[in-house]
Amino acid sequence: MNAITEPLLFKQVIAGQERELVSFATHPTKYQHWTLSVEGAEPDVARLRLDINEDGGIKPGYKLKLNSYDLGVDIELHDAINRIRFEHPAVKVVVFESGKEKSGARVPTSTCWACPPTAGR
Repeated sequence: MNAITEPLLFKQVIAGQERELVSFATHPTKYQHWTLSVEGAEPDVARLRLDINEDGGIKPGYKLKLNSYDLGVDIELHDAINRIRFEHPAVKVVVFESGKEKSGARVPTSTCWACPPTAGR
């Protein structure tokens, strides 16, 4: 299996039955959610930027939510961490960043009669 050309979710016939299997092999050129960069004079700083692609779920047609994701995001993160560890052993610091302009939970607040009013509500 080639990590650059094969999808993370694929079908295979096992004992006469077609099953969906997950491949944990990937490559930075296939990342849909993470961007990996290594910089610095040594280079000693690695940056991992998370920007969830809503249409980049493992299962076609499954739309990822803003603050949730599927196994594909974790597979990419695992691959990126291992690449930093083994391909860039001089890295001393890993900086995690958000690819979204505003990040954080988008939880709607309910009205509370005992709560003081706040700006924006």
